[in-house]
Amino acid sequence: MNCGAFFDQTASLKEMGEIEERSSDPGLWADQEAAQKLMKRKAYLASRLNLLDKIGELLEESGVMLELASEDSDPESSGEAAAEAETKLAEAVKAIREAEVQRMLGGENDDSNAIISINAGAGGTEAQDWAGMLFRMYMRWAERREYVTEVLDYTAGEEAGMKSATVTMSGPFAYGYLKAEMGVHRLVRISPFDAQKRRHTSFASVFVYPEVDDDIEVDINEADLRIDTYRASGAGGQHINKTDSAIRITHNPSGIVVQCQNERSQHKNKATAMKLLKSRLYDLMLKEKEEEMQVYHKEKRDIAWGSQIRSYVLQPYRMVKDHRTSVESGNVDAVLDGSIDTFIEAYLLASDA
Repeated sequence: MNCGAFFDQTASLKEMGEIEERSSDPGLWADQEAAQKLMKRKAYLASRLNLLDKIGELLEESGVMLELASEDSDPESSGEAAAEAETKLAEAVKAIREAEVQRMLGGENDDSNAIISINAGAGGTEAQDWAGMLFRMYMRWAERREYVTEVLDYTAGEEAGMKSATVTMSGPFAYGYLKAEMGVHRLVRISPFDAQKRRHTSFASVFVYPEVDDDIEVDINEADLRIDTYRASGAGGQHINKTDSAIRITHNPSGIVVQCQNERSQHKNKATAMKLLKSRLYDLMLKEKEEEMQVYHKEKRDIAWGSQIRSYVLQPYRMVKDHRTSVESGNVDAVLDGSIDTFIEAYLLASDA
């Protein structure tokens, strides 16, 4: 196998050596931000190099077991060796696929943390319950990847679920993976809220933005902002409702609205809301710039009802289907419990085709 197809091992080993040399300089640690970026790059390179080593070891072990199987005259032990070789080969194929997916994550912001926003569509309780199900799905997915999550804003539904939520997910390539989830998600099921047990179709939209580093400049004119304070509601404890600490910021030129209510302090909520606005504006700037090149977000479908990227059908049959890649899963419960990597990987691989 040519590992270079996934990763330039020689160049990466050289860069790792250079990082090791720089990290031994005490002066580096005087600039914590620069040091953190360097360590982040080191962790990325180490992860890729370790994956290549793992692939090589698995293929070598598989070859050894196949050789033993062919030379062993005892049918029982020969069969065991052959089975072990098959297991090692399957693990190698899985690791190769992982390396191939990682190769797709080379975009400008793919290694950034992600800001994910989920909004219920029209349909009242049905849509709000579906938005709540999606919220749980992504939180479970993040938990499986050991990402750090922070709920910045959560507006509960009137009877069930939620109207909207905004969450930051911090971890390796969070944005690179989650950008595959941006779009409209459709649910078809027998409604638990319908006394006549009729089948309902519900929609919810998912928006994903890269979290912007503080050193990235995004010009925001204070005169273009409308800042409103209000009393927070929903999850967060009783203390959160006692003062008008929640913040809503409207950027008049773009029409972008962001809000934050997860802190007791109005000052902290405003700072977080400004960071959200900065990320949204940066994302908008990138899309406008790269739309001409047709590179950024190759999936150009509008975020609009009826243009869903994925359908989750619970009745009359059980199936989750991604309409962009045609990938399907009959294990709906597992998908709704956060097992969405198959869909994400297929999208990333198809986007590079």
